[in-house]
Amino acid sequence: MNTQTQRSSVTSPGTGVRAGSLAPDPGAARRQVWYEVASGASGLFLALFMWGHMFLVGSILFGAKGFDWVAATLEEYFIAQPTVIAVLVLFLIHAVMASRKIPAQLKERKAILRLGRDLRSNTKNAPAMLAGNDRFQPHLESVLWIWQVRTGMIILVLASFHLLLITTDVMHATFAGEQGIEAARSMGRVQDGLWVVYAILVICVEFHASVGLYRLAVKWGFGARLGRETLHRIERVLLWLFLGLGVVVLFVLAGWLRPPLAFLLTG
Repeated sequence: MNTQTQRSSVTSPGTGVRAGSLAPDPGAARRQVWYEVASGASGLFLALFMWGHMFLVGSILFGAKGFDWVAATLEEYFIAQPTVIAVLVLFLIHAVMASRKIPAQLKERKAILRLGRDLRSNTKNAPAMLAGNDRFQPHLESVLWIWQVRTGMIILVLASFHLLLITTDVMHATFAGEQGIEAARSMGRVQDGLWVVYAILVICVEFHASVGLYRLAVKWGFGARLGRETLHRIERVLLWLFLGLGVVVLFVLAGWLRPPLAFLLTG
């Protein structure tokens, strides 16, 4: 290698470095902060929406009459239409921002699989865990991050399908002067085999949302006074609460369980 080649290799700028200088580029650092803000803010709104959405879909527990009344009200007062568009935009923003952390190459994905196995083995064999003190779980944050990445990849595929389906229903019905979301149509889809898709989606979404909010609170210090242990307990309560509700709702939509609150709207 000649002197000129050596000089060019030393002075060639890398990521986040100004051309002709070894000093970090403040602009690149600011962009990374804004990427994190956009990812966190969009994730926060999507998580809150999903929990609200769970309660709305949960109107099926009151029977088809309750579900259709909620859906008709949202569409009649043009609440559903802009909400669908807003959620679609937020979903795309969050997917783009969060995908920066998803391993793109096969080599990277194999590495994250190995990391997951090593962390699981180290956690199981940790002295505190062997002594029966399961309150101390080493590498918990890393394990949660790995599973958040995995569930995020699944959500990206399945939620895109669901959003496309719902957007088509709502927009077509708006221009046709009909009701887009109906109990009979929703239950028919689930009972025709889509219960598998929605079962996977419910598990992944509830885990991803609860863990995402936990990690968001830890990252930005929102729950500093509570401490990580308390925040983790809150995360688990939210996870099992909404996961349990989602399973019951799915069972009703699939026709495996009669609407338990339908008697409240009879007569």
